[in-house]
Amino acid sequence: MIVDDEEALRLSLSQWLDLSGYTISVHADAISALEHITPDFAGVILTDVKMPKLDGIAFTKSVLEIDRDIPVILMTGHGDVPMAVEAMKSGAYDFVEKPFEPTDILESLERAIEKRKLVIENRTLRSQIAQQGTLDSRLIGNSPSMRALKAEIANIAPTEVPVLVSGETGTGKELVARAIHDLSARNDRRFVAVNCAAIPESTAESELFGHEKGAFTGAASRRIGWIEHADNGTLFLDEISSMPLALQAKLLRVIEQREVVRLGSNTPVKVNFRLICATNEDLPTAVIDKRFREDLLFRINTFELEIVPLRQRKDDLPLLFDIFAERAAENFDRPYEKPHASLWGSLLGREWSGNVRELKNLAERYVLLTGMAEERWARLFGNNAAMDASAASDKTGSLADQLRHFEQHIIRDALIRHNGNVKTVMDELDIPRRTLNEKMKKLNIRRDDIE
Repeated sequence: MIVDDEEALRLSLSQWLDLSGYTISVHADAISALEHITPDFAGVILTDVKMPKLDGIAFTKSVLEIDRDIPVILMTGHGDVPMAVEAMKSGAYDFVEKPFEPTDILESLERAIEKRKLVIENRTLRSQIAQQGTLDSRLIGNSPSMRALKAEIANIAPTEVPVLVSGETGTGKELVARAIHDLSARNDRRFVAVNCAAIPESTAESELFGHEKGAFTGAASRRIGWIEHADNGTLFLDEISSMPLALQAKLLRVIEQREVVRLGSNTPVKVNFRLICATNEDLPTAVIDKRFREDLLFRINTFELEIVPLRQRKDDLPLLFDIFAERAAENFDRPYEKPHASLWGSLLGREWSGNVRELKNLAERYVLLTGMAEERWARLFGNNAAMDASAASDKTGSLADQLRHFEQHIIRDALIRHNGNVKTVMDELDIPRRTLNEKMKKLNIRRDDIE
């Protein structure tokens, strides 16, 4: 951005910089230039010092109040040099003394542009990290499936489309829904979570849609339902497949008309909410079984997020256990003795049917139990795990030895669970047969001992 009241200088400087590959904007006075300066301004300012209305020094101060990191290069007459030096002490980037050849400012200009580019890139990166950190603090895990899920959440959250979150019990569907809400434009409004399976069928209509005074025996006063309560916010319907068919039809009408009619009333009430639903069963199958309306399914799954079960992202197990145990230790005011590295293999042998919820419960029990880490581990996973850990603790210490024991436990455990079926083990561990054979030989694992 060139700011100078001398037309000849503006013209010559802008032509030269344009030929040098720069994108130029030109202003004859500082006041009009200020209207185009924001913290997102990605360039550099070249400004004269002596100008009517608002001089270059005052202009520089105003720019730096908008964004301290915008580079301002002052173009000064000989008598203005001391003033320019003082301006640099206050934050101006550089100055060049008139008269000058355009090439005289090239080096300073290039350095200033590079500085501004780095500032913008760093801000963008910090913003991305901040957003990711919000997700990381809630959705723990670095496995490929979790990274993909976080990216999908960050992508879909700012939109208004209905989202269907699918996953087994205990995978964290409500956490995902809350993350979507908090990353959306509705984050300062209510997040209303309703467990459809927990509402008695006899009161479900009143709970969801509300009722008027006298609508039924016991209705002593008007009550707004959960849907109306979520107005301008986010409505999260968990276990949506548990909703009775009759209510599914009424919910469909609310979604389509964006209005709700309380029980005992004929007056529709306008509602505006973001809808997120969750299910732990396959809804297309429920449609086939006539337990779920197909037209409602079309309305609620504009975008579907699937949370993989814990057994399919076992790389996250040690991290999850550590975090849950540390939180439990803080909540229960107990010390947390981190398990020996050789113990982690015991986590991989479980099916984790309860998913993250089961792991969290187990980590809390570990903290609450007393004794050495191996003793507590034995009570959680059985004596074999403790014996393995004790042997490893006695015989190994280096990182290489601990990794070897960990790998040995993983492969041996997989072979035991699959009755020595190498093909199934290859599929589960995602390694080729040759690699598996080499590792079994190196780790002294024999199928004969397994079978």
